[in-house]
Amino acid sequence: MNTTKIPQTTKEANTDYPIHTHLKNRWSPRVFSKTAPSDFELRQLFEAARWAASSNNLQPWRFIISRKGTDTYQQMFDCLSEFNQSWVDAPVLMLAGYKKKSEHGKAYFHALHDLGLALGNMTMQAQSMGIALHHMAGLDWQKAHDVFGVPENYHLSTAIALGFYGGNPEDLSDDLKAQEKKERARATQDKFVFEGTWDNAF
Repeated sequence: MNTTKIPQTTKEANTDYPIHTHLKNRWSPRVFSKTAPSDFELRQLFEAARWAASSNNLQPWRFIISRKGTDTYQQMFDCLSEFNQSWVDAPVLMLAGYKKKSEHGKAYFHALHDLGLALGNMTMQAQSMGIALHHMAGLDWQKAHDVFGVPENYHLSTAIALGFYGGNPEDLSDDLKAQEKKERARATQDKFVFEGTWDNAF
């Protein structure tokens, strides 16, 4: 009898209403295929981010990438929280940030919003290519600023582990293995969509 564990590549959301397949199937794995995305495939992801909507077309997003096996990758890994270091083994690590002010000192009030739009574009482009992005808040951004020479007018907000779906959950610790296999869940719409007045559920 074959007892080989099959890598988990899909984890479909149980949605209340029909949505696009890429949105329904997108999730954030902690294990990835050993196959690394090519330069061309990475360029496709950044092209998707490039064409995201942004306030006044200011395009304040910035990214730093690193590939597994390089000194840059290890430096980026060292900026992650201890928890994220316990599982990250992705082919690509990336830092995402944004420009805080214009050359005239005016705050880019919507910069973080715009970065989110760019990453949303990138995530959906990645999903169409069988690539997963695991966004991580656990980042020592001050250390990352020093290590990577980030100018004062920019802020690194998140780290991202990136690679093709197809990693084997059996490679994770027992606790993380359980999380990897856990059914996806979200708050229902009545918790965050209102009509007329605040807290009047749509």
